[in-house]
Parts: sequence; structure tokens; C-alpha cells
Amino acid sequence: MSTLQTPIPDSPFDAASTAEDVIEGVDLTGKIAIVTGGHSGIGLETTRVLRQAGAQVVVPVRHPERAARALEGIDGVEIAKLDLIDPSSVDTFAGAFLASGRPLHIFVGSAGIMAVPLARDSRGQESQFATNHLGHHQLAVRLWPALLKARGARVVSVSAAAHRLSPVVFDDPAFERREYHPMLGYGQSKTANILFARELDRRGADHGVRAFSVHPGAIIGTNLSRYATPDTLRAMGLVDEEGNPVIDPFAGKKNVGQGASTSVWCAVSPRLDGMGGVYCLDNNIAVVAEPDPGTLDPFAHHSSEVPPPAGLAPHAADPESAVRLWDLSAELTGAGLP
Repeated sequence: MSTLQTPIPDSPFDAASTAEDVIEGVDLTGKIAIVTGGHSGIGLETTRVLRQAGAQVVVPVRHPERAARALEGIDGVEIAKLDLIDPSSVDTFAGAFLASGRPLHIFVGSAGIMAVPLARDSRGQESQFATNHLGHHQLAVRLWPALLKARGARVVSVSAAAHRLSPVVFDDPAFERREYHPMLGYGQSKTANILFARELDRRGADHGVRAFSVHPGAIIGTNLSRYATPDTLRAMGLVDEEGNPVIDPFAGKKNVGQGASTSVWCAVSPRLDGMGGVYCLDNNIAVVAEPDPGTLDPFAHHSSEVPPPAGLAPHAADPESAVRLWDLSAELTGAGLP
């Protein structure tokens, strides 16, 4: 039932492959996809190529007018209102989708916030954990009947290499008793994305619902990096002295097309049929790697010539933590599965 963190041999795709490469030859006519964050960055590219392959794509967003402008030129995309940090908004969107009677073949959780100042949702939860994880957990569970109706659905949870910065700190996930650092909050939420996919896959595999988590790479020029200063981006080797993005996919530094590729690969690749619950990067299943040395910046100790740490941190591969997170999330959101 479970899939090992073992790369697939002889894959035709690698770190430099784009979403266009991965989708080539795939026919998604009649399939329905939801892409959160599907109007910006790698989410926008994911929306574009899924639609290009024939899928009906629903993009739930906080600001429909902005999304409409961003999606102009991509015909047939359905835009709906959703704020992942607002539990009532999640329930409203999910209820409307279920009322349409449609199956859901592909669900990509691409929306997220990164390294933001400390803020809390209406439940008192830290905003990155609430937006990046709890909102997607609640949404996927509420959409469960539609995923079952697809008779073969895939859920893709967009994580990041920053998951290596922090496990889910179950004793204090909301930073009520420990010092808040924006990147630790982000890292915790990205670990949660991985554990969520693992446990969703365990619960869904017998019902034809498989789940994956992905690291897209470091992509500059998206809204996700808006809180990073130019000095920080230069120190991370992500921009040069003139502020231009550094593109080096084999060092984890990618353009938008390359960054969206692994999400799309997990959503559509026939090589993953019958598999799930794994963390993927560079269009393949990642290995479990040793933890990083302690640092608040996953790229700070790497020069532009040395690849950033790759692979799945052991704390994000722990099945007991996945179950514990699921139970906590169900308690916080009121959304759980048998």
C-alpha cells in the first residue's frame, strides 16, 4: 500500500524539465482539477498546462478580480472565492463545488504564504500553519465525496525544501510559548504539507485517492518571496548583484515552468499509478536525507555553485507524526475522515 522514498529509474524528466515537457501527450479531457493559488507563480503555470491538456480547472482565490486579470488569455478557467485562512470560506467553497455534482480528479494545493510577520487566524493558529496546512487539510476533507466520485483522484500538496528547518512542534504549533521566527513557521507548515499528503494517501489509497507532496525548487519573482529583501535573496544566491534571477535547476533554482513541473508530474504521470504518500522533487521521488545543520535559512550556507540540501528530512517521513498531525488538524478544523 505505501510507497517507498525511492526514485523511479529511467525517468525521462529531471530538474530542468518544464511543466510543458511533463504534460506533453497527456489528455485530460473530461477531467476536473482544482488548483489553489492557481492565478500566480507556479500555480498559474499549473493551471495553464492542465487547461492546455483539456482539463476543466477551478481556481479558488481570495481576490477574484485580481485572478481574472492574471488568468486573462487562458480560456475556460473557473474562478471562485476562497480564503484558506477562513474556515467558513473553505466550507462555503467546498459546499458549492459538491453541490455541482462534479467529480474531482486533480487537487493541487499550491497556494501559500512564506516568512510573514507573526499573525493568527480566528482560532489563534499561526498564519502560515493555518493557511499553508490547515486550510488545505480542511478543503481536501470537505471535498472528499468529489475525490471519491472521480474513481481515481490525485492530491498534490506543494511543500518546500524549507520543511527541513522544522518539524511540526506538537507541543506549541502556534508559537504561544516559544519565540517566533518567520522561517521556522514556514518550515513547520511545509513539514505539515508533507505529513498531510502521507496520511491522506494512507486513508485514501483503498478508495482510489492518492496523494503526493512536492518541492518545486526556489523560484524568484513570485508573490511567495515578497517578504524577502534583495540582500536576503542575494545572500541565498537566488539573484545576482543586479537583482536578476539566477536560474540553475540542478542547484534547485528554477524558472516558473521548471518549478511547476513536479506538481504537474505528480498530478498526471502514469509512472505514479498505484503509488502515493511520497515527497517528490525534480520530477521524481526523493530520497530520505540527513537533517541539515541548524540554520534558519535552508540556502544560506550554500554557495551558488553548491546545490541546496535535497531529499526528505527524517522528521517529515515519520508515519506516527503524520497520524498525530491528522488528528490535530481534524480537531482544529472539524474536518476528519474515518
